[in-house]
Amino acid sequence: MLSGFHHHLLQLTYIRTLVLFAQSGALLFALFVLHLTLDVWLLGSTLAALALLNVMTFARLHSRWPVTELEFFSQLCADVVLYGCLLYQSGGATNPFIFMLLIPLLVSAATLGARYTLLMATMLVVLYTSLLRHYIPVLKLEQGHQHRIFDLYDLHITGMWINFLFTVLLISWFIVRMHQTLQRGEQRLQAEREQHIRDQQLLALATLAAGTAHELGTPLSTMQVTLREMELDHPGDALLQDDIALLRQQVATCSARLQQMSRSVQEEQQRSHSRIAVTELLERVIEEWTLMRPEVSYRIPPFPSGPAPRVSASITLQQALLNLLNNAADAHPEDIEIALSWDSERILLQVHDQGPGLPLEQADQLGKPFVTTKGRGLGIGLFLTSSTLARHQGEVRLYSHPNGGTLTEVELPIIPEPFKGADV
Repeated sequence: MLSGFHHHLLQLTYIRTLVLFAQSGALLFALFVLHLTLDVWLLGSTLAALALLNVMTFARLHSRWPVTELEFFSQLCADVVLYGCLLYQSGGATNPFIFMLLIPLLVSAATLGARYTLLMATMLVVLYTSLLRHYIPVLKLEQGHQHRIFDLYDLHITGMWINFLFTVLLISWFIVRMHQTLQRGEQRLQAEREQHIRDQQLLALATLAAGTAHELGTPLSTMQVTLREMELDHPGDALLQDDIALLRQQVATCSARLQQMSRSVQEEQQRSHSRIAVTELLERVIEEWTLMRPEVSYRIPPFPSGPAPRVSASITLQQALLNLLNNAADAHPEDIEIALSWDSERILLQVHDQGPGLPLEQADQLGKPFVTTKGRGLGIGLFLTSSTLARHQGEVRLYSHPNGGTLTEVELPIIPEPFKGADV
């Protein structure tokens, strides 16, 4: 953001340069062609002050200090003051260059927030209203038909004031809305770009996993045959038989896991449209977790009263929550606190472990593929969890808890179930 205001201030120096040339040319034309009575020294001093401000601003841009929003607004206010001095000395609101006052408003509405734009619009309306009555005239009226001219002049000035006020309001509203729309569009584009990158990474991981699962089938079958032959060749060695039985059990577990992976896509399609209570989903995940990690100890505070909201019963969502619980168990398997709460709009699951907490140097990188805080692991568990929750319109956040350890928060929106009318 700071670099953006630096660029805007540089563009403002270019606008001032253009205004300086235009006003200097208009002053020379009024003096030598129209022969108007003007205070050359006063107008020249104002133009010199504007030139000096422009030079100082251009020199300031070469410093290392960032340009803040307040500083940029103060630069626009300086332009308003100097433009007002020029107009006061050259006919006020009757000057055809009166709409030069809209330049700071246009710049403010296109670059600054709504608060600064509203303040700028108020300043310009007050200044324009003052210039309607207080200024140095450049034309002297003749005595004949003076009252009629004054009547027409007052009507013209009133119309100009209304026109200026309407233009200020229209520009402020339109450009501020356009600026906000562009910002929201950039944010959506950035989010879609990040989502596209995550989808590509997930596709690469899925392709790699599918290829690996296919390639592992042959060596696992070979290991099963070899272990069976070893078991038959050494029937009397009890110690070796125990080791062979353990290896066969592990190989069978790997084979079953690969077969489960091949069935998971079909099961996911069948279960992704079904919904269960979030308490039931958490109980299923914890039951599977305790079977996998019997060494863990945990506590769960009472759930909120009332019916629990319903969420998707998909396998991927359960696996995502299981990954987070495993991360907590890897950090410290004892005294893990699992809290579930909800309100009318969201579901919040908090997992607090008593581990060493998050390293500061990796806090911003967590959730990206191949980034891990463990000494082992591939660093894709949290990435897959984050991607899965994003598909369910949720998110995961990790914090270093003030009392030690890591606090993991999972937030899911409560999506109303579609209404199913009665069969007729």
